[in-house]
Amino acid sequence: MPLIKVKQNYQITIPNRLRKTLNIAVGDYLEVEKQDSELILRPVKMVHTDEAYFYTKEWQKGEKQADKDLKKGNVLGPFDKVADGLKALKTAKI
Repeated sequence: MPLIKVKQNYQITIPNRLRKTLNIAVGDYLEVEKQDSELILRPVKMVHTDEAYFYTKEWQKGEKQADKDLKKGNVLGPFDKVADGLKALKTAKI
């Protein structure tokens, strides 16, 4: 188990191997929790409010379905003209 030292201003350095394993980069946030006599650190990814919809269950379900459709070739297009794309969408059996 790696040993770390509390430095000036109570800063600590996370060992390189753990940073890489947990994909922690400069500027990332960590959540800290006290459990009995231990501190638990968890990486937290911050999401801008304008992008929060992307991480909803419903959106992710649609992303998975889109990936499956792409793999199967179940797609419309590509189209050279917008009018051709619109026509295909109007006549598609969805």
